[in-house]
Amino acid sequence: MSSEDLEKYESEMELQLYREYRDVVGLFSHVVETERRFYLCNSVDVKVRSDGGEVYFDVTMADAWVWDIYRPARFAKQVRVVTFKDVNVEELAKSDLELPKGQGF
Repeated sequence: MSSEDLEKYESEMELQLYREYRDVVGLFSHVVETERRFYLCNSVDVKVRSDGGEVYFDVTMADAWVWDIYRPARFAKQVRVVTFKDVNVEELAKSDLELPKGQGF
């Protein structure tokens, strides 16, 4: 497989992932962004913890969808992330979920 074939494959996978995201985003109430992943979920709990002077985040999500092109199953009933990096949590407003007219993919 050439590097051009690999790039084409990855581009097609990213487009497929975007289309899946567009189809499922309306099913979720929250967006969670960590250093490594982007999640959609219906329930999220973030706890700030410390151990030996180090502060970290313990994030628990329920009914989640994971943005990851290499993951065969993107839906997960329960997800737990422990990270020392920033965590961004946003509640989705229903008006945020509508695509502008004429945005066909």
